Amino acid sequence: MTFDVDALVVAAFLAFCRIGSCFMVMPGLSSVRVPVQIRLFVAVAASFALLMHLWDSLLPIADSQPAVLAGLVLSEVATGALIGLMARIYILALQFVGAAMAMMMGYGALVTPSIEEADAQPPLTNLITFGALLLLFIGNFHHEIIKALVASYRIAPPNLLFNPRSALTDVTDTLSESFLVMIQLGSPFIAYGIIVNLIVGFLNKLTPQIPIYFVSLPFVLAGGLVLVYFGLGGMLRLFADGFVPITIGR
Repeated sequence: MTFDVDALVVAAFLAFCRIGSCFMVMPGLSSVRVPVQIRLFVAVAASFALLMHLWDSLLPIADSQPAVLAGLVLSEVATGALIGLMARIYILALQFVGAAMAMMMGYGALVTPSIEEADAQPPLTNLITFGALLLLFIGNFHHEIIKALVASYRIAPPNLLFNPRSALTDVTDTLSESFLVMIQLGSPFIAYGIIVNLIVGFLNKLTPQIPIYFVSLPFVLAGGLVLVYFGLGGMLRLFADGFVPITIGR
């Protein structure tokens, strides 16, 4: 009886290692605005809720010997963190292109406290990233991450330890695809910035006695805001469409 109880405890702890590490890295829950206690309670609750689906994968390899258990814990933590990191990379790519958009529109010099991150960011970047996170949670995309966690026990069972080479390949592919999608989404704003700066440069050469930078800045900002007004909805919709295929579909 003691052995069965030990096996159950070890299996539950292994499930918490993979699920908890994923929740600590995934977008939204990993924000500095979310207290650590809430992250911990959510991870524990999700681990107990999913444990009934994971018994067949965890009980056969549940071993309380310290040497074996240490290797399993490290492997499970790394596997869960990898799943959360895939989604995190996608959000970081959006944050990168949001900062580029703000710079192209003339808002790059103005930074404000970030809603999700600890570092200050331009207001436009905060608007885009927070809107994207809100859209993901409204669309129940966090459920897709939970489904991916359950499916990961079939693709990467606990008895097969963490494979760094395969993980590095997944991270590289996710980085490549995420930044490619984000550059495509931000391409209208990048083209706008290039064209506007060329026009302003030509005007400055034609009329060097006029401080063309200060004269043109309100028009550049206004044009960028108009572009955001008409393009932000479609941008976020395309962002949401690519979340599952890029981050979880692999």
